[in-house]
Amino acid sequence: MAEKTIRLTMAQALVKYLTGLTEHDSGLPLFGGCWAIFGHGNVAGLGEALYQYREQLPTLRAHNEQAMAHSAIAYAKAHFRRRMMAVTTSIGPGATNLLTAAALANVNRLPVLLLPGDTFTSRAPDPVLQQLEHFSQGDVSVNDAFRPLSRYFDRIDHPAQLLDALPKAIAVLTDPAQCGPVTLALPQDVQAQAFDYPESFFAPKTIRIRRPAADALELAQAVELLKQAKRPLIVAGGGVLYSQAGQALSELAQTNGIPVVETQGGKSAVPWNHPLNLGSIGVTGSPAANELANEADVVLAVGSRLQDFTTGSRSVFAQARLIALNVQMMDAHKWHAHSVVADALVGLNQMAAQLQGWQSDAAWRVRAEQAAQSWQARIVAVTQSTPHGLPYDAHCIGAVQSSSAQSTQNDIVVCAAGTLPAELHKLWRTETAGGYHMEYGYSCMGYEIAGGLGVKMAHPEREVIVMVGDGSYMMMNSEIATSVMLGQKLIIVVQDNRGYGCINRLQQSCGSPSFNNMLDTCVPANGADVPIDFAAHAASMGAIAKHVHSVDELKAELIQARANTRTTVLVIDTNPNATTADGGSWWEVAVPEVSPRSEVNQAHARYVSDKQNLQKR
Repeated sequence: MAEKTIRLTMAQALVKYLTGLTEHDSGLPLFGGCWAIFGHGNVAGLGEALYQYREQLPTLRAHNEQAMAHSAIAYAKAHFRRRMMAVTTSIGPGATNLLTAAALANVNRLPVLLLPGDTFTSRAPDPVLQQLEHFSQGDVSVNDAFRPLSRYFDRIDHPAQLLDALPKAIAVLTDPAQCGPVTLALPQDVQAQAFDYPESFFAPKTIRIRRPAADALELAQAVELLKQAKRPLIVAGGGVLYSQAGQALSELAQTNGIPVVETQGGKSAVPWNHPLNLGSIGVTGSPAANELANEADVVLAVGSRLQDFTTGSRSVFAQARLIALNVQMMDAHKWHAHSVVADALVGLNQMAAQLQGWQSDAAWRVRAEQAAQSWQARIVAVTQSTPHGLPYDAHCIGAVQSSSAQSTQNDIVVCAAGTLPAELHKLWRTETAGGYHMEYGYSCMGYEIAGGLGVKMAHPEREVIVMVGDGSYMMMNSEIATSVMLGQKLIIVVQDNRGYGCINRLQQSCGSPSFNNMLDTCVPANGADVPIDFAAHAASMGAIAKHVHSVDELKAELIQARANTRTTVLVIDTNPNATTADGGSWWEVAVPEVSPRSEVNQAHARYVSDKQNLQKR
């Protein structure tokens, strides 16, 4: 007996398939919606399908293609990769505007389904509007640029190909090790073509994320290394959050007396007030974390990519034996680590069972607890200090944290690039997993506001506070209007230091003068200094907005912002030169070997000396 079929266009079949997917743990739809900016390459095909299924798969209009992809990525990150979104654009510039977001999702191992329109497979209207013409490869379109940026790429040249491509796409999006962006390029004529699809293809499916266990021998060897340790240390990476293993890690640390340090991706996996939480590690690390890391004899890195900001360009904990527990085999084998390839939650529980009765040296535990207490007291002193002149980032962070009538355990702070990631990594305190949302794998300026919107859509019940510098604000701010339009309230704190303060300081530390970073050094002879009224700009997009003139005023307005029902933007002038001096580590930035500037030559000499000293350790 022939299987029953249903005649649908390729676009209708794609959308219908997505609506039938359910996330196992929550019972909610796997896809929370589809962001769409329509053009000639997707409005007639995919646009018609999205309209048909708009009740099951909400379609969301944004103002910038890159921004809406950032929102989708942030939504998935806020859901710890359990739920996700799709994104569709037209061909040409609509598609290429997604490339930065695709790279960001790839680096951060976050799921997003990208559905850019493509040129005609028939080639009848060749070249169609916005089509790239490659003079030696006739089948190339701009969407081929997604190939190195995607975990899985396919071009759907016939409606039947969906039967193979869609299950593979979902498998990659929900695979704990391969997770990342998936791109399905959709030629606009194929989107509209009809095909008789098997009804069984659309049967509802429940998607469960696999949790692979550790190999018995790998696990036993790792446990033996830990048992030999006198001064062990745990590095909590983003994989701890994605595996929802924070509680298991906290209990293992407490039971076995192992201090914990946090990467940018792993911050909030362990509550800030855990007695053995030493705070941030590496280049943006706390003095407590880095000091003990430099003395540890065994380091257990859980769910970490071991990026150079975490390792201080391999200068922090270089003396220790490294164990890498990671679901991704490539990450587990970095830096000559003893690898344990497993889900973080399962692997930690397996370790805990075999470590019963063992503890680190009592003196090491006491020292870690004292260091953690000392650092927490220092955080309060730094963030609640009175600024002399313009405030800097730490004062603004303190204002945000003290503005809550209860505590900030329900707040989610969102940030991405510049100086703020360093300050927040050190100083932000949260007791709730996911209360710290930092895009620092790609350090993408412009992610902040769009990302905050995605986080708010994932957690509408929580206060989402976006902290952003003026440089990032200028790069991408259009989704303020989207947040107002969608009724998704954000609190946005814009810290205006009149330029790219972070990179300006790095430039000067490498011996160069301030050049092309701060606005006052960028005005040519015939130009003019342009003061930017960020509050007026935000208000023009529908936000409640105010320029505050002190930290005390910022605190008062933040309390009001929490009571507001509409996105609120608070702007404050800040010091571009001040940072929190506590902590930090070496970070390798290549300095020119020769220069007419003596300052550059001196900086290069320091660079060479630092590398030589590190190699001797």
